Amino acid sequence: MKTLRQAKVGDTVTVVKLHGEGAVKRRIMDMGITKGVTVHIRKVAPLGDPVEVNVRGYELSLRKADADMIEIE
Repeated sequence: MKTLRQAKVGDTVTVVKLHGEGAVKRRIMDMGITKGVTVHIRKVAPLGDPVEVNVRGYELSLRKADADMIEIE
């Protein structure tokens, strides 16, 4: 299982599944990250947190913990 946190800068990936439960999963979905959506990795902070991605035409910053819940291909 490869997660969004493991993707490299410049990669364009597709979301396969969201892990997590309840409010955390709902918050990720509310940000536009759902199954089948394409995500482009723009930047990663020097210490790895946060990760900046482009999803559905806008930039979004995700914490490492949230990026670990997003399974990609």
